[in-house]
Amino acid sequence: MNELFLKIINMSISASWLILAVLILRLVLKKAPKWVNVLLWGIVAVRLICPLSFESALSLIPSSETIPLDIEMAAKPTIDSGVPAINSVVNPVLSSFAPPQHVLTSANPLQIWIPILNIIWLIGVGALLLYTAVSYWRLCRKVDTAVRYKGNIFQSENVSSPFVLGIIKPRIYLPFNMNGQDLEHVVAHEQAHIRRKDHWWKPLGFLLLTIHWFNPLIWIAYYFLCKDIELACDEYAIKDMSDSQRAAYSQTLLSCTANQRIFAACPLAFGSKNVKTRIRAVLSYRKPHTWIITVTAILVLAVVACFMTNPRQPKESTAQGSNYIDLNQPPTLDVIQNGQTISDRSSSEDRQREVELESALLGEAIKKQESLTQIQTTDFYR
Repeated sequence: MNELFLKIINMSISASWLILAVLILRLVLKKAPKWVNVLLWGIVAVRLICPLSFESALSLIPSSETIPLDIEMAAKPTIDSGVPAINSVVNPVLSSFAPPQHVLTSANPLQIWIPILNIIWLIGVGALLLYTAVSYWRLCRKVDTAVRYKGNIFQSENVSSPFVLGIIKPRIYLPFNMNGQDLEHVVAHEQAHIRRKDHWWKPLGFLLLTIHWFNPLIWIAYYFLCKDIELACDEYAIKDMSDSQRAAYSQTLLSCTANQRIFAACPLAFGSKNVKTRIRAVLSYRKPHTWIITVTAILVLAVVACFMTNPRQPKESTAQGSNYIDLNQPPTLDVIQNGQTISDRSSSEDRQREVELESALLGEAIKKQESLTQIQTTDFYR
């Protein structure tokens, strides 16, 4: 379990570099279609989900494994963030945790702290999952008296602003006091959420937030994901409207969000927020030119190439991990006793045994030759 925890931390650190790149790219792509921003957050989600990645010389991620998975067993624990300034600050602190080399029975304090941090992480995950379940249950109870308006659209007196609820069979919930043009615009907006499968992507984003809750950048990414989803949905709904219709749509946004809280009650529900930003985006909407689409595509591909891949690792030496063995090289001698290596001592003993065996065979041969000479001499005199 500790190894899984460290693996998730490394994945979160790698994804943090991609999040920073996406936050910068959002500022550059202000004139690009809003769905591009949602696509960029989808790339971040893939980076957080996929434990494997290709190595590339184009990668701008400093290190693919900042924290070694066996750091708690290391005699001198260190990290490799790929940033020397960070390593110079963190590694001396980690080294201070290591027990003295002459104290062989002392345990590495990281063997205690990592399981504790693992438990804290699991408690955080459980708390967010419990919050989601309770919020969803309370919201379902709040709309259990809703009346069907038509299709998957329901109206309820307990609803103050429209939202979408549900993953498999999403429903649109509206307040009773909504009618006319406002109703038309709101339904168009919420139906756009369903067509774009936003009722899948937001729960997925919150699930990733639940797993990586310890990373502040993941919270920032989730906030902008929700914001960009709403902007992209507005863009989808108004792309064929006239200027006067967009002005009426903006007025609907303003009236629907007057009494809404800043944060949604349930992570699995969609509501309208960031109304000022959305109204400005609606009123200033223009269909993007071809060159904007082209530049955007190039930048997105560059982000994928640079931040969805890991840096190439230097080839390890033969002694460190290669399976190749050079038969022409003498054996490595690394165990010394009384100034003499075990390999050298074994070779000397073997040679001594060979010399003793040769001497014994030679002595026996000489004795046999002398016996044979005596017999021949006796026979000659007879």
